[in-house]
Amino acid sequence: MINSEWKRLMKEQEDFKGSVVAEHTADIVNEPKHYSRWNIEPITYIMRNGFEFWRGNIVKYASRAGYKMYEGKTQVESEIIDLEKVQRYCQMRINQLNGEEKL
Repeated sequence: MINSEWKRLMKEQEDFKGSVVAEHTADIVNEPKHYSRWNIEPITYIMRNGFEFWRGNIVKYASRAGYKMYEGKTQVESEIIDLEKVQRYCQMRINQLNGEEKL
């Protein structure tokens, strides 16, 4: 049990290192891997459709959830962070529609 868990953790660490190295050796400004995997990059979709800031961020974070790795986080933790950002922008819009002062 301990041996298999250790192997799993080591594989996860290697996968993480591989994705971080790939992310930082690629063109992370013009073609970040967590966005360029799509046929239409999220920013292109957002801008061509004239999305509001809140709506564009929901598309952005939902699109990269599970693909962008945060330093010191596992893939699952990184995905959860982006999904929580989606929830936050949704809640902020709901608050705005409800006329609440605090978004």
